[in-house]
Amino acid sequence: MAGLAAAGLVFPPSLVFAGDEDEAASGMVPAYLKPGDSIGITSPAGYITLVEIQPAVQMMQSWGFNIKTGATIGKRDFTFGGTDEERAGDFQAMLDDHSIKAIMCARGGYGAVRIIDKLNFTKFKAKPKWIIGFSDITVIHSHLSANYGVPSIHSKMCNSFPDDWSKAEPVQIASILSIRDALTGVPMKYTHTAHDKNRTGIATGKLIGGNLKTLESLAGSKSDIRTDGKILFVEDTGEYLYSIDRMFWGLKRTGKLANLKGLVVGGFKIKPDDSPDETFGKSLYDIVLEKVADYHYPVCFDFPVGHQKNNFALKCGIEHRLRVSEDVVTLEEIRLPAKKTTAAVKPTI
Repeated sequence: MAGLAAAGLVFPPSLVFAGDEDEAASGMVPAYLKPGDSIGITSPAGYITLVEIQPAVQMMQSWGFNIKTGATIGKRDFTFGGTDEERAGDFQAMLDDHSIKAIMCARGGYGAVRIIDKLNFTKFKAKPKWIIGFSDITVIHSHLSANYGVPSIHSKMCNSFPDDWSKAEPVQIASILSIRDALTGVPMKYTHTAHDKNRTGIATGKLIGGNLKTLESLAGSKSDIRTDGKILFVEDTGEYLYSIDRMFWGLKRTGKLANLKGLVVGGFKIKPDDSPDETFGKSLYDIVLEKVADYHYPVCFDFPVGHQKNNFALKCGIEHRLRVSEDVVTLEEIRLPAKKTTAAVKPTI
């Protein structure tokens, strides 16, 4: 934690905690966290050690939260954080424990789809809590959206917290602090420089999405997302352009692009073609714009979400407004008038 103060990351409690309990209580939105609340850490996918989660534990403790470490932290079954039964059991215990107000998935990798159908969400439905993560955790975000309408937080996980905060890049720090803002009820608002391939417009709708490859794998299952009237965001990493093209054709052919309110394309780390003779011939921008040519909603590219340092927290299942102009993109959460207010600095990214 020595580097924490040096990096200027210790904040007065009045700036750290916000939120509106009335809004959370009015529907399926989980209650926002307050000082002294507990966050559970578990590994529903890949393995991670107790040492590796310490930067995240220490940071979240500095925000005023108590941390409960799950039984899967430190366990390993090949690439997984324990066997399917161990990972499902640990996640179930955190779903059912009402003293835990949020669940931070320690890392992604692969494995959430192997346990999702083993989980019982009965107690969670009665008293929802925030589930946090991205990448493979898209399985859980999508399942919550499709079956229960419970919002969740798409963001970095424990394996993205730096060991030395004094050496962390400002955008890395800001993206991690956005998790705190999302958990404590600060209305989220991001502005981003416009890309010249963007399609302008204004859209309002619930925000859904996540890792594109994972979303593709859920098609036709009971975890499949419903996109009508929504703002969809997607990101991916390590995929060939032809594979991304196929995935976007999948979105189009299953009707997931037809009735969107808006499309947010995040970070895509493209896997290079194997040889010059196998060049695909279309860019990411070509691929996307081709699939949405029949529709008229706003589209933005290079939004700061995905497998990258500028991966900011997004609240899945919450109403947002997307404004795409020639110069700037704004994505902001739409909230009912709150009885409590707090000063909060929104990052310009």
